[in-house]
Amino acid sequence: MFTGIIEELGEVSQLIKDKENLHITIKSSITSELKIDQSVAHNGVCLTVVAISGDEYTVTAIKETLEKTNLETLKIGERVNLERAMKLGDRLDGHIVQGHVDQTGICTSVKEENGSWLFSFEYDASKNNLTIEKGSITIDGTSLTVVNSGKNTFSVAIIPYTYQHTRFKNYISSTVVNLEFDVVGKYVTKLYALR
Repeated sequence: MFTGIIEELGEVSQLIKDKENLHITIKSSITSELKIDQSVAHNGVCLTVVAISGDEYTVTAIKETLEKTNLETLKIGERVNLERAMKLGDRLDGHIVQGHVDQTGICTSVKEENGSWLFSFEYDASKNNLTIEKGSITIDGTSLTVVNSGKNTFSVAIIPYTYQHTRFKNYISSTVVNLEFDVVGKYVTKLYALR
């Protein structure tokens, strides 16, 4: 489990395709604190550390993960949002995040608003995911509050700290992002559909 509070931006240092898998090596200042078999969220995708060398570690994404996320589009030198799994007893500063991306979305606009930014996104509504105003959404692993919600669109407001310390500063219209919808909302939607 995660909280959606990004610890740092890691840098992709190596990408190796192995059959249908992708081995991703990340250079990070938290590498020295990691261990093999530990879970780390990469742009909101929970992946297991499989190797550590110096200030770099490697994780593996399988075919299903690559099909549902933006990880296959990563490039050497690109920055990724990183968060280690939460510790039992720690404060939950964001919201409950599983690290299981539901689908990707597309940034449709970025508007600077006198000290903050409004980012708008669109997603495929046929997958039956939804947002609600003032509800939680995870974008590339970042826990955020929805400010505008439509059938297949939503917006979030970004403060300067989040803008500077996450991938948001690199988003443009057409950027593909990972979306994890609120876990409580997903259960309610599923139960309602079964009625």
